[in-house]
Amino acid sequence: MLSAMLSSLGPDTVQILLLAGIGVGVLLAVLGIGRAISDPTPAAARIAGTSGVTAAGYRSDLIKLAQSDPSGVLAAFSPTSDSERLQVSQALARAGFRGANAPAVFYATRLVLGLGLPGAFVGLLALAGSDFNWFPIGLRDLLNGLSGFAILQVLAILAAIGFFGPAIWLRGLIEERKRKIEDAFPNTLDLIQIAVEAGLAFDAAMTRVATEIHGVAPDIAEELLVAQSEIQAGRGRDKALMAMGRRTGVEEVSAFAQVVLQSMQFGTSISDALTVYSDEMRLKRELKAQEKANKLPVQMSGAMAIMMLPAILSLTLGPVVIRYINYFAGG
Repeated sequence: MLSAMLSSLGPDTVQILLLAGIGVGVLLAVLGIGRAISDPTPAAARIAGTSGVTAAGYRSDLIKLAQSDPSGVLAAFSPTSDSERLQVSQALARAGFRGANAPAVFYATRLVLGLGLPGAFVGLLALAGSDFNWFPIGLRDLLNGLSGFAILQVLAILAAIGFFGPAIWLRGLIEERKRKIEDAFPNTLDLIQIAVEAGLAFDAAMTRVATEIHGVAPDIAEELLVAQSEIQAGRGRDKALMAMGRRTGVEEVSAFAQVVLQSMQFGTSISDALTVYSDEMRLKRELKAQEKANKLPVQMSGAMAIMMLPAILSLTLGPVVIRYINYFAGG
């Protein structure tokens, strides 16, 4: 029955339906991957609601204190080693993906892309060799003109891009997020210091500052809110703050956690400790700006030398080369 229906539709219609089915399948796979990575939890949503954060701006996902081993289909794509799985989880957390199934989804994405891109290319080759009328003529001629060795090269390149591309993208996303946190953290620390001096408790000051700066610095605000969510869920303040420093991968945030914990441990004033650390961060920020300014003349000299050297060589050696060419051509 099904074969009779397909034969009555014609080859072009069948190919169109096949492409439409592949497109729908890819769309559903992308939506499923995004859903699994985000992994929102009702507990985190309730805590975020009590802290006054708008639901549109805060991706509320509570970091679990003890990550359970993945089960089901995702277990096949997860690393077998606990240390490797923890390392991948920390890298994904630094990029902002804190779902329980984020490592498995990451590996599944690499596998799907590593196999899907070559498969899509093979499908294009099959369509180029058929009588598909809607296929671009120039692309069809290009694909039909590829040799067997060229096809193997393209398949290898696509497989490498699909497998290593997500890792490169994740590394770039981590560096970009770290840069945003480094830029926003000094001002965030000043606001926390002001809130503590105004009479708020440290936890309330962090929540209030995170709520206020969420529109301009969502990354550091989200980290502060996640730390407060962990504390409200029963995790120790020391572990929550140190985990925040590890998640961000920013040295200043880890030092901030240590300063706060030492101040609470020895009973000193948190306001004074934040004041001293804020001054140190401001000085460090100024020194970093001076360092970049001092490096600029050297970098400009290198760029100018690279741009001017070919022109200088052409001016100095050009007449000599022309003279020798004319001499040997005339001889």
